[in-house]
Amino acid sequence: MNAYSKYFVKKLFWYVLTLAIAIALNFFLPRMIEGNPVSIIVSKISQGMTDSDTIKRVYETFMVEFGIDKPIWMQFLIYVKKLFTGDLGTSFGLYPKKVTDILASAVPWTIGLQLPAILVGWILGNILGAVAAYKKGVFDKAIFPVALFINSIPFFTLAIIMLYLFALTLGWFPLSGGYDFQMVPSLSFEFIGSVLRHHTLPFLSIVLVTIGGQAIGMREMSIYELNADYVLYAKLLGIRDSKIARYVFRNAMLPQITGLALSIGTMVGGSLICEIVFSYPGLGTWMFTAIRQLDYPLISGCTLLIAVTVLLANFTIDMIYGLIDPRIKAAQMEEE
Repeated sequence: MNAYSKYFVKKLFWYVLTLAIAIALNFFLPRMIEGNPVSIIVSKISQGMTDSDTIKRVYETFMVEFGIDKPIWMQFLIYVKKLFTGDLGTSFGLYPKKVTDILASAVPWTIGLQLPAILVGWILGNILGAVAAYKKGVFDKAIFPVALFINSIPFFTLAIIMLYLFALTLGWFPLSGGYDFQMVPSLSFEFIGSVLRHHTLPFLSIVLVTIGGQAIGMREMSIYELNADYVLYAKLLGIRDSKIARYVFRNAMLPQITGLALSIGTMVGGSLICEIVFSYPGLGTWMFTAIRQLDYPLISGCTLLIAVTVLLANFTIDMIYGLIDPRIKAAQMEEE
């Protein structure tokens, strides 16, 4: 077995172990929340009922249906067994909908919001950071303080400000949802226009904060590279500034690319509170609904999906770094 194979197996072992721990936590933590979800469901169903025996039978039926009548360890074994078949269970609050169906409808909305916002914020932020570091002067004095201020604002705070200002006060954009409620989803221009109007505010709230963070990171890395010894040596050799700048910003981009890969990998779980603020039909809104309704299967499904995407993103980056990073390659050779 060569050095990279050993590196791969070692990393895979730790990620599989982490996934196993995540599965256990996803199951047990929601069930530590006080309250009985079946009682909530039965109280809604039994409104107007006066026969206590009927209410009791309804309660017992749902306890058996959801498997809550069994010991917790048995529930966990059943949960793990179903996971291997891709069954995340049935939602309590949206019974009889399957959790997989709910997630399948929510994930495209989250990706449709997160992916463009991450890419636009990353590109603009890095351009602004590079310009601030290279041009200095008024660019640096203007861009850096603004980026620092915007980056210090949490997603949800900026989302609330934008919601109040542009939707509630000025009425330029809708208050909530992914499209107008009276519309039926279709490929018509009217529906697409409605989706874009509802998409704009949550998109901008994520983009603005992302730009600030990326601009700060790129500025710091660029300044570090511009002061490196190889830059001074290149200048003494008479190499053109434009050519030096290409190497400087190429090196400064490496950690930014890593950050981009992590952001894309974790976008399923990113900015969930922003979705909640705008009642956007993504993963965040469903997760918030599930927590309010003590919907154990849906909570577990949401958190498991987030955990898996984060682990996959980190594992992929570790594997790529193992191939291209000379420091990791050197460590692999030493372990042989």
